[in-house]
Amino acid sequence: MYTVKELARLTGLTPRTLRYYDSIGLLCPRRNGDNDYRLYGGGEVERLQQILLYREMGLPLEEIGRILDAPDFDRAGALRGHLDRLLERRRETEALIRTVRRELQTMEGEQTMQDKEKFEGMKRRIIQENEAAYGQEAREKYGAAVSDSAARLAGMTEGEWTQMQEEERGYRQALLRAMAADDPAGEDAREAVRLHAAWLARYWPPESVTAQAHLGMAELYVQDRRFTEHYEKTAPGFAAFFLRAVQAYYREP
Repeated sequence: MYTVKELARLTGLTPRTLRYYDSIGLLCPRRNGDNDYRLYGGGEVERLQQILLYREMGLPLEEIGRILDAPDFDRAGALRGHLDRLLERRRETEALIRTVRRELQTMEGEQTMQDKEKFEGMKRRIIQENEAAYGQEAREKYGAAVSDSAARLAGMTEGEWTQMQEEERGYRQALLRAMAADDPAGEDAREAVRLHAAWLARYWPPESVTAQAHLGMAELYVQDRRFTEHYEKTAPGFAAFFLRAVQAYYREP
């Protein structure tokens, strides 16, 4: 049996976190009858392991509780899924290490990198930058879709990458024309929305780019200051006008 402080030292969590898990019914220890101290036995420790695994996968605590309390909870399946994501993360890290080593060799005159290797290194850097900037927050909102997005980007060919860049330039240019005409429902605006959906499908599984998901993404561009500032570099009011265009696109046939 472990007290709160003992389990905190064992897991690296804070006592405050363990007490919070108790308060929301996620991890409820036994109580010492003499002093009302929280006591954690083998069952609670095993449940905490599952909580930490799912938290690492980016699931919200409320969803973790529903999963663990479900009568058909598949522990082995959960562990296999977590292992797959860890292995994918390791592959991405190992590929980045190889690229950095080649770059150092090139700088030292030992080896000339091929264009393909430079392209692969560039992709890895973008994945790492996206992870650092948005990874944890995005996983809390979208779960496994974020890991799938990184894997899709890592697996792109140079031709697919070029096409994605053309789609991005295309939807920006089309939206700028729509903004100049102040027409969020016109053909230029509709073309911008179509190209943006195609661009988004490079990151997400195509079937997940639904009207609801597309609208949600457009709303995020306005609600999240980081996205808004990014699009404001294209033109003042770009994010807000894009949201109007997406709303018009799905409102009209």
